[in-house]
Amino acid sequence: MTKKELVAQIKLKNSYLCVGLDTDIEKLPAGLPKNEKGMIAFNKAIIDATAPYCVGYKINTAFYESQGVKGWEAMEESLAHIPKTHFTIADAKRGDIGNTSAQYAKTFFEVLPFDAITVAPYMGRDSVDPFLAYTNKFTIVLGLTSNAGSQNFQQQKLANGQFLYESVLEQVSSWGTPEQMMFVVGATKASDLESIRKIIPNHFLLVPGVGAQGGSLADVTKFGINDSVGLLVNASRAVIFASNGNDFAEKAAIAAHQYANEMKILLAAS
Repeated sequence: MTKKELVAQIKLKNSYLCVGLDTDIEKLPAGLPKNEKGMIAFNKAIIDATAPYCVGYKINTAFYESQGVKGWEAMEESLAHIPKTHFTIADAKRGDIGNTSAQYAKTFFEVLPFDAITVAPYMGRDSVDPFLAYTNKFTIVLGLTSNAGSQNFQQQKLANGQFLYESVLEQVSSWGTPEQMMFVVGATKASDLESIRKIIPNHFLLVPGVGAQGGSLADVTKFGINDSVGLLVNASRAVIFASNGNDFAEKAAIAAHQYANEMKILLAAS
């Protein structure tokens, strides 16, 4: 999916919601078996229920890889069930030297035809370039994350007065274009979005941390929106585990609809 196509979907739906399929096998509703078949049934029901209200899905690969071959197959089948109109993200946080990154890119752009993958930039440009070699695919680089540990490195000041994450955003954004690159910025860091937008005004931001982690959708929108909206706000647990009963899909739809309604209001006011 191209940036132009993604923007068209956002404007069509007045929604920039991305639903995270962080499907923890131990949290599956009581009516589903705690195995790969239960994961597949759960994901398909969630996708069917939430598709009208979101523009994308983010599959956190760790929840599937931890289940071995069967979990990998569940990820494949879940991905195949997502409508082609929706943007798909492999939340895999890969990143290694050239040959290895090339294989990661092949895995998540060819074998599993995701539209995007999250990438850790710590090893530098030659670890990111193999992902950027693909056309009509997005490389989503970790920028400023929402976890407490982001203070250990990302928010350390450099000798030039920049935070490390600001240097990362500045350098990495020069390696590609806004048509092929996005950045992860946590919703709990919404107050930093205004300064981040001065560094990367035209890139899309993938924003986790709204919902269960307590981030403010209104603040994210206020400080992060740009001319093409430029936001994909991810909600995982708050949507997919809105209920642990037989009504889990219905409650997920209600939660996704609530996010979409709030987004529609925020877009109209922006």
